[in-house]
Amino acid sequence: MQVEETQTNIMQNVILENRKKLTLTGIKDVLSFDDEIVIVESELGLLNIKGADLKVNKISVESGDVVIDGTVKAIEYSDKNTSSKQGLMSKIFK
Repeated sequence: MQVEETQTNIMQNVILENRKKLTLTGIKDVLSFDDEIVIVESELGLLNIKGADLKVNKISVESGDVVIDGTVKAIEYSDKNTSSKQGLMSKIFK
């Protein structure tokens, strides 16, 4: 699946292989991770990856690439205009 926003020339790739390996491009930061959820900030908004036995195996700040291994159960975007790191943290620890 390739997500593209033509107005600002932002491109992001989300590649899921057999629900076991997730490769993401266009990532700005990894905000939080454990074995059940990984939250990343992308050029297109926050991305929540939910699953089991999740492990962040590769993070490249220079290229914006992230590789996550484990069983992926859900991938969900939230709008970057309505999200903030502070608001996100309060939701996590509620």
